[in-house]
Amino acid sequence: MTAFSLEPEQLARCADLRALAADRLRPLAEKGEPGRVNRPLVTELGRLGLLRRLFTSGALDLCLMRESLAYACTEAETALALQGLGAHPVHAHGSEAQRARWLPRVSDGDAVAAFALSEPGAGSDAAALELRAEPDGTGRWRLTGEKCWISNAPEADLYTVFARTTPDAGARGVTAFLLPADRPGLTGTPLDMLSPHPIGTLALDAVPVTADDVLGTPDRGFRVAMGTLNLFRPSVGAFAVGMAQAALDATLTHTARREAFGGKLRDLQTVAHQVAEMALRTEAARLMVYAAATAYDSGAPDVPGRAAMAKLLATETAQYVVDTAVQLHGARALRRGHLLEHLYREVRAPRIYEGASEVQRAVIAKELYARTVEQESSS
Repeated sequence: MTAFSLEPEQLARCADLRALAADRLRPLAEKGEPGRVNRPLVTELGRLGLLRRLFTSGALDLCLMRESLAYACTEAETALALQGLGAHPVHAHGSEAQRARWLPRVSDGDAVAAFALSEPGAGSDAAALELRAEPDGTGRWRLTGEKCWISNAPEADLYTVFARTTPDAGARGVTAFLLPADRPGLTGTPLDMLSPHPIGTLALDAVPVTADDVLGTPDRGFRVAMGTLNLFRPSVGAFAVGMAQAALDATLTHTARREAFGGKLRDLQTVAHQVAEMALRTEAARLMVYAAATAYDSGAPDVPGRAAMAKLLATETAQYVVDTAVQLHGARALRRGHLLEHLYREVRAPRIYEGASEVQRAVIAKELYARTVEQESSS
């Protein structure tokens, strides 16, 4: 297997998953309420065994799942991804007791997980976290502060929460905690957002946590966060590629049928060239996503840079492709309920969450210069 081709069985699984999403998941998604956790949809993802694969598969399989689901049902894709994002730190860094308590429930779709990193003043700058974890003198901490833009909040059953345990230590003073939603002092408020999936704020008022709630090592939570993001950033790109492909296919069908100016839209060179550009960019993004995922699975040293490149290219590409598709469809694409109207709302957020496009460029540049310094020092 190379980064640039898929085996026949992988292609077959992707086709099966697209059909499954259209037949079994989309009807449940359509019954959901925008901005709320769709628990029947999450439960069905668990019943189908897709959530379990989050913890038994590699990065490439995660990307193929997200791309395939996004093509047919973005709500199902997002529900699956948020379960993985929220619970992956438990899978990768949790104690045996933490894993035994939560991973089966997350895998079954019985418990909804959330990744609580961003804050009102620390979104893309994760090292600037201000949520305080203050020792109470008994070997425990009290969490005080606010989290914002948290997917699945405030309805999740468990949160991976990142808090500052050492003041003025930057990234080195952050600890990851596994926080059940029923802890005293934890409240939340939903936010009314353009994107249809649930997003909210969390308020923590002296929420008690102990050493048993720590994920990994105290003051090393930034590694937990970045390790999770290095896995999920390429798969955000896969989500974007799935949306881009859906928009491209809809455009191919529309321009082949639509009569305009004495012929089909596809016969106009300007239209044909735009469609070709959409296809070119979509395929380039897909290949970069697969390459980044394969690098992650092989333990390559340049994963952070590759993951950033994949997310950046794919999300920017999807924005272009969906926008162009809307333009070629005309006003009909802006009617509520049209596929492209839905994709147009969905496609904007991935350029911001899990590190905005500007942050990805900064990561890429940092990795490039670090590599240059390393090469110079060894020569």
